[in-house]
Amino acid sequence: MSLNNQGRPTGAGSAEMASTPTTISGDRGLDHEEKLIFELGHGAVGVDLPDVKVADDRLGGMRRNGAVGLPGLSEPETIRHYVRLSRKNYAIDSGLYPLGSCTMKHNPRLNEKMARLPGFGDLHPLAPASATQGALGLISELMKWLTTLTGMPAVAMSPKAGAHGELCGLLAIRAALEARGEGHRKRILVPESAHGTNPATAAFAGFTVDEVPAKPDGHVDADALEAKLGPDVAAIMLTNPNTCGLFEPRVKEMADAVHKAGGYFYCDGANFNAIAGKVRPGDLGIDAMHINLHKTFSTPHGGGGPGAGPVVLSERLAAFAPLPLLVHDAKGFRLVETRAEAPEGAQPFGRMCAFHGQMGMFTRALSYMLSHGRDGVRQASEDAVLSANYILASLKDVMSAPFGDGPCMHEALFDDSFLEGSGVTTLDFAKAMIDEGYHPMTMYFPLVVHGAMLIEPTESESKESLDRFIHVLRSLALEARAGQTARFEGAPHYAPRRRLDETLAARKPVLRWKPDVLKEAAE
Repeated sequence: MSLNNQGRPTGAGSAEMASTPTTISGDRGLDHEEKLIFELGHGAVGVDLPDVKVADDRLGGMRRNGAVGLPGLSEPETIRHYVRLSRKNYAIDSGLYPLGSCTMKHNPRLNEKMARLPGFGDLHPLAPASATQGALGLISELMKWLTTLTGMPAVAMSPKAGAHGELCGLLAIRAALEARGEGHRKRILVPESAHGTNPATAAFAGFTVDEVPAKPDGHVDADALEAKLGPDVAAIMLTNPNTCGLFEPRVKEMADAVHKAGGYFYCDGANFNAIAGKVRPGDLGIDAMHINLHKTFSTPHGGGGPGAGPVVLSERLAAFAPLPLLVHDAKGFRLVETRAEAPEGAQPFGRMCAFHGQMGMFTRALSYMLSHGRDGVRQASEDAVLSANYILASLKDVMSAPFGDGPCMHEALFDDSFLEGSGVTTLDFAKAMIDEGYHPMTMYFPLVVHGAMLIEPTESESKESLDRFIHVLRSLALEARAGQTARFEGAPHYAPRRRLDETLAARKPVLRWKPDVLKEAAE
């Protein structure tokens, strides 16, 4: 079957598809061949609106001369279009989502019900404190859970996501350094296996980045880190468990060394799902850590939002938490919006955003915590680690695991050395997984491992679900190693869209639909 450059079938073709008859409609059963909504538009609309006459001078000469260019469809056509598109999406509600470093756990519907309760789902950000006591009380309760789970005395709730939380933590560190007259400290140590947002955030906050190497066993080289410490070091940024899915055994030693040198310890909390209820980051010497509510505590994420990344702070940094501050006194709950109103001893560095966080995410996260309880949160972490180790132990005899000698945490990491000489690439392997009904795992990350395949099953999957996933990956690995490459060449074969030129798409993305461009592409 030949394809245009959008991955759309243009007619019957290859022998591979010869046994599958071409349908008259272009659809395949319930898999509809759906056009872009602009292609479907034919001028009809779902409502009738009266013509409105507007004086030209009212728009200051900026009145539109032509049509807006939006598609026009009836209500049934619009509904069908988006329902058909939704069927092409892969989601945690349709199958196991093995993306590593993303924690795509199940989002209980109880959380959604709570987030939609009147007073939460319809809360306006400018509502007065007198009308939002319940919502502020919920935030306060969530803050208690976060500080208790982490062993930290303070938490900033306003950051919207992980990278935003990183920025919050580094700005608090910068404010603390300036307050003690050490604003000259501009160097931040970042492991080479760190999430890409770590060095980017450090640079954005005005620091310089100094990379710390990893050891052959996947852990941060603590000795190399200590050798880099000096009077200009502001902090380290370290993920624990790290991006290779391993717990850093010398984390407390590294924290002590950084503190002795006058620096601070920022921890990327993206992998808190592996240790929540088991380890308190505050006990490890951490000064600031963001917590992805949209990962550890099951609130939805992806597609740019929504998210929430509260930042817990140690005693060294608590005074520098950003505005607004949530306080509770004889008058009830209220938000402190200015430095002048701040409690005695508080030195907020500023504010991160216009309003106080993401209420929907707060409600979902607290619902998750209350429904699980302390023992349930701990069990979730234990089960996540168990699931990852089950996958690692079940696959490392056929898929190469660079750090497979010992147990992992919540992620199982493989590399592509088992594909060497097979003619199958890491990308081929990932695309073949789509034909089997699975979203691929995280590919090519962390960068310290060649052809990395990072799998995070989370605690949400049953043993039966994991066994089925393991069977598929074992079978694909064995076929690849045996030189049976047919299923890998050009995969995916059964997805709504075939393989695209992803490099070209990244370098020359088409972000705006134009009729003439579309016609040329189809030809």
